[in-house]
Formats: sequence, structure tokens, C-alpha cells
Amino acid sequence: MIFLFPLSLLLFFLFFLILIFLLFVIIPIQAVRIAFEKLGLSPAAAFFVLLASLIGSFINIPLAVKTNAGFVSAFSYFSGFLYEAPEQAQVIALNLGGALIPICLCFYLFRKAPALPTIFATIISTTICYKLAVVVPGVGVTLPAFIPPIVSVLLAFLFSRDNKIPVAYISGVLGVLIGADLLNLPNLGNFQGMMSIGGAGVYDGIFLVGIFSALLA
Repeated sequence: MIFLFPLSLLLFFLFFLILIFLLFVIIPIQAVRIAFEKLGLSPAAAFFVLLASLIGSFINIPLAVKTNAGFVSAFSYFSGFLYEAPEQAQVIALNLGGALIPICLCFYLFRKAPALPTIFATIISTTICYKLAVVVPGVGVTLPAFIPPIVSVLLAFLFSRDNKIPVAYISGVLGVLIGADLLNLPNLGNFQGMMSIGGAGVYDGIFLVGIFSALLA
């Protein structure tokens, strides 16, 4: 038996698919592109950073491995860096898209940012992220994704109204990386697996910091 759908229903379904594509693909990509351009990047550089951040979120660079004798270099433990962590070990890693690339952007923006407002905003952002972060065994550190960007933008308005964008981005990114991840390393306990700095439960917050800091600041 063959069912024939009315043309209006097919058109409505097609319109719905286009709308979904616009809302969840085109508009977010354009928002991120505009955000990175407002951070001072060229359109080509903004696209490269966006692509590198998305792809880099799947890449973790092991730094150290916890053994009975304490932490040892991941390079010596694995005889190289890019290696899948064994389940029986606790590995501290650096996420390429959620830590390394944002840190490089922070260095790039710091020359444009007022020093004292940036330092004060970063300290407060770090404290808030530390208080809100939760260590989840087997996952790592989790943090509500929208808190860091909102906090960083508010702090930028408070400390540097005339130069908000770099202050918001730097305080947001470093607040998450230091407050949520680095300061919680002693709280990881002995659970096994990979603790990715800038990955897992904090990557979304770091990625949104870039968007919010540029679009709202």
C-alpha cells in the first residue's frame, strides 16, 4: 500500500528541517565566528580557532600518571604523549580544544587587557568556579556550563567597562581552568581514568566563555 502525503505537509516538513538546521547549525556557527572576530581575530583565524577547538575537544594530551610512588611524567610512562589511558591508571591530561587553545588566546588577549582589572576578575572568577565545581568519580570535574561566561561578563562590566572583552574572556577561561580543574586535582582521590584539564565536564563552560564574553561584553 502506498501513502501519498499532501504537498502542504511535505512543504511544512521541509520548512521544519530547514528551521532546525538554521537554529542548531548556521546561527550558532555564525555567533561563534562573530564572537572570535570581536576578540580581534580575522575571519580566517576565527574559523580556524573554531574548527581547532571543536576537533581539539576530542584530543587529550597526557601530562602525568599517578603511581604508587606518586605522579610520574606521562611521556616516560607511555613512551610518548598521545596514548589511550589504561583503565587501571589515573592520568592527568590537557585537553587541546578546552585548555591549550584557550590559554593561547588568553596570552594573545592579555596585551590588550588592563592588568589589574584582569587579575581581580580572574581571582573572583576562579573562586566562584572552585566553589561550584563538583568532582565526579570516573568523569572528572563538572561545572554548570553557563555560570563561567555569565560571571566573567559581569566581572568585566564591574572592573573594566571600557575594555570588557579581553577581561571577560581571560577571567572566564582561567577561572574555569584554575578554579574548577587545577585546584581540584588534590580532590580527585584514587579513582581511575583520565582527568582532562579543560575537557569532560568543563569544556562547554570554557567554549561558551568565548561566545558570551564577546557577544555580551
